[in-house]
Amino acid sequence: MSDVVWEPTGSYLDDSNIKRFMKKHGIKDYDELIQRSTDELEWFWDAIMEDLNIEWFEPYHQVLDTSEGIQWAKWYIGGKVNVVHNCIDKHADTDLKNHAALVWEGEDGEIRKLTYLEMYEQVNKCANALRASGVRKGDSVGIYMPMSLEIVIAFYAVMKIGAIVIPIFSGYGGSALSSRLSDAESKVLFTADGSYRRGKQISIKPQADRALENVPTVEKVVVLKRLGIDIPWNDERDVWWDDFLANQPAECPTEHMDSEDHALLIYTSGTTGKPKGAVHTHGGCLAQIVKELGYFFDVNPDTVFFWLSDIGWMMGPWEIIGVHSLGGTLFIFEGAPNHPEPDRLWDMIERHKITHLGISPTAIRMLMTFGEEWVTKHDLSSLRYLGSTGEPWDPESWNWFFEVVGKKKIPIINISGGTEIVGCFLSPLPITALKPCTLRGPGLGMAIDCVDEDGNPVRQEMGHLIATKPAPSMTRGFWKDPDRYIETYWSKWPDIWYQGDWAYVDEDGFWSLHGRSDDVIKVAGRRTGPAEVESALIDHNAVSEAAAIGVPHEIKGEAVITFVVLGPGFEPSEELREELRIQVGNKLGKPLRPDKLMFVTDLPKTRSAKIIRRIIRAKYLGEELGDLSSVENTDAIDGIGKAI
Repeated sequence: MSDVVWEPTGSYLDDSNIKRFMKKHGIKDYDELIQRSTDELEWFWDAIMEDLNIEWFEPYHQVLDTSEGIQWAKWYIGGKVNVVHNCIDKHADTDLKNHAALVWEGEDGEIRKLTYLEMYEQVNKCANALRASGVRKGDSVGIYMPMSLEIVIAFYAVMKIGAIVIPIFSGYGGSALSSRLSDAESKVLFTADGSYRRGKQISIKPQADRALENVPTVEKVVVLKRLGIDIPWNDERDVWWDDFLANQPAECPTEHMDSEDHALLIYTSGTTGKPKGAVHTHGGCLAQIVKELGYFFDVNPDTVFFWLSDIGWMMGPWEIIGVHSLGGTLFIFEGAPNHPEPDRLWDMIERHKITHLGISPTAIRMLMTFGEEWVTKHDLSSLRYLGSTGEPWDPESWNWFFEVVGKKKIPIINISGGTEIVGCFLSPLPITALKPCTLRGPGLGMAIDCVDEDGNPVRQEMGHLIATKPAPSMTRGFWKDPDRYIETYWSKWPDIWYQGDWAYVDEDGFWSLHGRSDDVIKVAGRRTGPAEVESALIDHNAVSEAAAIGVPHEIKGEAVITFVVLGPGFEPSEELREELRIQVGNKLGKPLRPDKLMFVTDLPKTRSAKIIRRIIRAKYLGEELGDLSSVENTDAIDGIGKAI
């Protein structure tokens, strides 16, 4: 196979969790593994339960029920289970009880740790306090807090008593928070007085108060004292975190939940109108998430796992549940990876002996601008796995991550899925070879394909990513909006899940993604993903970041418009503008040469560093921008407007 840069050897090949599973079931190679896991769906999703030590209070009598159609598939019928039992309770009276469950570092350098036993006791106290406040099974509880130990405690405490967690990004403004809490009719909100971000104190509680003016269902607000600053206070409603937990017993019964009972409600931003609430279940979350952390990333008790994420992005709940179910140590960080110096991330890896690092391609492109010396000055030998998700890679950035950070010895487990499946459709495994920027192939138990506009399978040409069978973690609809769920995922082809991603399968069966299908640019009959154009630009040493959009053109159908952020030491000029346009044409063909190329200082992104192209396109065309709640750097939108 051409272009392979990493081949599994040693423990990756021989001692990994997925190798153990294959030996147990007589599976000889990767191709057979993928085929059996997707052809024999019920066998696979049943077999992982025992192999990954997922414990049930009462056994299920049927793995899958599609009697209401695969759009409304139900899993593990009759089984009783709870996420919290599998993540916390089952470790608290074993040899893991004194093992570090959580390690937290604040932006100011403060470090705190909790063992599994300590976390068990804190979760129980918080759960008892919630019960004492009137929270019952099926109620929803919002979490609007900075990354902290307490955010994890609250997360588990809510699910322990059978309530539904709503994790919300702490950088959202009042309107975004209000829309989510009111839609879910939340009863309690966990928040904080504030947090640190790039050396500044960021106030959080006032935003929560503004949001709650329109959410009468919230009866109690639990406030973490992070900064110790003066904040607005409502004596009838607000309580400090420490007072909320005070005098509560350290034991609390865990609610026995039906496999299909709701555990998580994660909101994704809509292009217009209200956000979509993806509903996830106890059984579905455990099956998908623990499978992925266990087999894709080989998480074990000796793992120290860090994914640069916020609780409001699905990767937050994903890493919490997956790492703790498998007995590993989760590292969480409050601040930015390049503050106060560009090596903050690499320094933390060295000091905390982090074994697994997950990050977005955009974050790597940002860290690249500071140079290799900030990485190479640190001992990163503890690393065993690198991870990425969120958007397509460009070859230069992928290779920098692989070569400079991983020293060409560590696999990049590049995964892709979404909030709506709280997991992955595509992922490499420790036993698979890697090509730059690819995701190798289907996730285990994920029956996917790449098809053309008519729904016919295609290879070695761009197509739509679809799923032909259900998976346990697929959202059970959108909260209070089943029609929108069907329209979004199931309306393009009969009984086919349409993911909305633009995919490509090469001659060796390696998959890659090229952006959202609705971002596809069609120029004079030729279709391309924004990632291809952006990669061609980033390949130039002057370019740090790039975004490409397609806009209507009366002759060509669409024209390519690009926005470029230059790296240090480079200044905008007409000569450079033309040089970059020509470079795209040379790499992709003259029809895809950008009609316009504009220089900006930043691109609008989410907190997880994904570029939001729909907003760039709307700003360029003078259209309504829609929901801006996921944008961390709204100033970048103004910068786009000035560049036009």
